[in-house]
Amino acid sequence: MQHAFDGHSVNRQAALATAYALMEKGALGEAEAACRAALAAAKDRDGKAWTALGMVLREQGRVAESESAYRRAVTIDPRDVYAHHNLGALLSQLDRAEEALAALKRAQSLGLGARELHVNRGRTLMQLYRLEEAEKAYAKAVALDPRDPGAQSNLAQLRYMRGDPDFTRDIAAAAHAHRGHIGLQLMLSDLQRRSGNLAAAESGLRMLLAGAGALPEARAALASILLELGQIDAARVEALEAHRAQPLDPAILEALVGIELTSNRPELAMQLIRPQRLRQPREQRWIAFEATAARMQSDPLHRVLYDYSRLVRVYELEAPRGWRSLADFNAAVRAALRPKHLFQRHPLDQSLRNGSQTARNLVTERDPAIQALLSAFAAPIADYVASLGSADDHPVSAPNTGAAVVKGCWSVELRRDGYHISHVHPQGWISSAYYVDVPSDVDDTEAKPGWIKFGQPGLPIPHLEAEHAVQPRAGRLVLFPSYMWHGTNPIRGDSTRLAVAFDAIPAGET
Repeated sequence: MQHAFDGHSVNRQAALATAYALMEKGALGEAEAACRAALAAAKDRDGKAWTALGMVLREQGRVAESESAYRRAVTIDPRDVYAHHNLGALLSQLDRAEEALAALKRAQSLGLGARELHVNRGRTLMQLYRLEEAEKAYAKAVALDPRDPGAQSNLAQLRYMRGDPDFTRDIAAAAHAHRGHIGLQLMLSDLQRRSGNLAAAESGLRMLLAGAGALPEARAALASILLELGQIDAARVEALEAHRAQPLDPAILEALVGIELTSNRPELAMQLIRPQRLRQPREQRWIAFEATAARMQSDPLHRVLYDYSRLVRVYELEAPRGWRSLADFNAAVRAALRPKHLFQRHPLDQSLRNGSQTARNLVTERDPAIQALLSAFAAPIADYVASLGSADDHPVSAPNTGAAVVKGCWSVELRRDGYHISHVHPQGWISSAYYVDVPSDVDDTEAKPGWIKFGQPGLPIPHLEAEHAVQPRAGRLVLFPSYMWHGTNPIRGDSTRLAVAFDAIPAGET
């Protein structure tokens, strides 16, 4: 976001202008140096320079330093609307919703009415479960710029989770009015695909390709839809053409690999997987693809990566101090979580079906039962990390620094026929499932309703069934590598299954 620099010296103006230009080019180190030069010239009393520095630091992933810079800016100039807004946006991204909303309100009271403000207010209000207000904020952002795919996606996804049957109405209208806007067309098709409306998603992409030419990203998206429709040969044609145009694009590569694996061509898939594993050695999805291709070729690597006896570990938690029993503790956790399961449907970009997911990282929740649960996870995590070792020839042990921190934590409630499709966690290292409340039908050891299962790929590959399963039990925590395919069998009765999950990453990587 650009700023005015009234009242600054020419040198400071020039340094800040240079900083913004460098930021636009992605030269973040040089942009940081320019910001610090402006601050040095002003003896650290330039609020706008602190705001610019906060932006550069945020882009570098240095969030704590970014927050500090924004706070310096608002201290120096309490009426700097952009500093308040950017601070609020950063805090919202960190799920610190109460602080974020205060900063965003201040920016709005100072006269800011930009689309970005309303997008950030919408996300923050969702984190606070003020869903009606969140929808209005997203709708305001869309009204200000109907051509913004991100704002349109936020609005549509919230409406979907709230049970609105016409959840794509705004983005569909915008896509119809701006047929040449590729981003809108792609986003609309993606929303339709994720909601199961494959016919509409396919039709929209074919219209886009007919009008705009052979766009690689559109062809790759169409390939994914055709794969879901079972049209494997047609899907391969589209994916190969997209790959020829952009051979190193990870999303296009992923689509092509999925098609080759589904077509029982693991050798061809592995030719694409191995170079990508070298390019992105910590990318969890590509480890999962490598394991799948190895399994299809009876390669021992599969058992190295999917060693269930070593890598899937089960812990039975005890009641934390302050609770008489584990049942009492789980009841307190359940009471804290249930009011947060307000959505009628699942998020479109997540694995669950027929259920709901909390909107905010539970790490930032203040409820004492939730915080006690997070503390109770510490000992099992430490034991699991210690069991991994630090061998550099295995993707789960190589990054092991000896400790892990919980990066994100959420809760899922599955209702009748609720389940998780098989998936991995791209942002994690160690993933989990903790069972707060389970229905009685999980005791069925034949059908295994609600059980977490491992090894079945999230692709329609014939004959590759799950290889391992764990029965859910209230108070049970399951830990496993984030790259390991996992999903659940549907629950059958009217009782719900309430769980908490988290991703942990090596200490020092936050």
